[in-house]
Amino acid sequence: MYFNKKDLEEIGNVKRLNIVNSITGIKPANLIGTISKDKISNVAIFSSVVHLGSNPALIGVIVRPTGEIPRNTYENILENGQYTINHVGEEFIENSHYTSAKFDASTSEFEICNLTEEYLTDFEAPFVKESAIKIGLRHLESIPIESNGTILVVGEVEHVIIPDKALNKKGYIDLEKANTTGISGLNSYYKLEKITSFPYARVSEIPDFKNE
Repeated sequence: MYFNKKDLEEIGNVKRLNIVNSITGIKPANLIGTISKDKISNVAIFSSVVHLGSNPALIGVIVRPTGEIPRNTYENILENGQYTINHVGEEFIENSHYTSAKFDASTSEFEICNLTEEYLTDFEAPFVKESAIKIGLRHLESIPIESNGTILVVGEVEHVIIPDKALNKKGYIDLEKANTTGISGLNSYYKLEKITSFPYARVSEIPDFKNE
């Protein structure tokens, strides 16, 4: 099946949305935890989390345009400057998925979707207790993307929680052991299975693929 730009524009909103959201492949499934100035906790699923750098440790997440639709996660991040990113595990995928519903700001998705808030001393934003891998971040900047009105939210890592069994001596994380899942499109979820690993790629050590 082949689509050019004109085909995509004419294919219909729902089908175009599904295709374009899926063509990038498996994306990370994460719950972002925040809390409002009125101390109402919020948790919502995102698949747009991306590594930006390791020194300083920066992570980005794309949020949709604010406009007329409430974006409680982004509003809470701006209000108190702290938020968490929590991997979605296989055993609570369904709970996590339904945090994407457009709940009123006075409603906590933790309560409605039966997820558990967890806090660290001196860090206001809630972590998701059920998650194996959790990150606490401080908001640094928001970068508008003029092409479609989305926003790149940049945060600096202040806390990291990783299960001992999933972390090796060199710092590599085995996402399969952490039971992390991924998302394709908006509502299809996948288990992650480690296939193999390779050393850091150096030109002098490239295998002779042609003669293998």
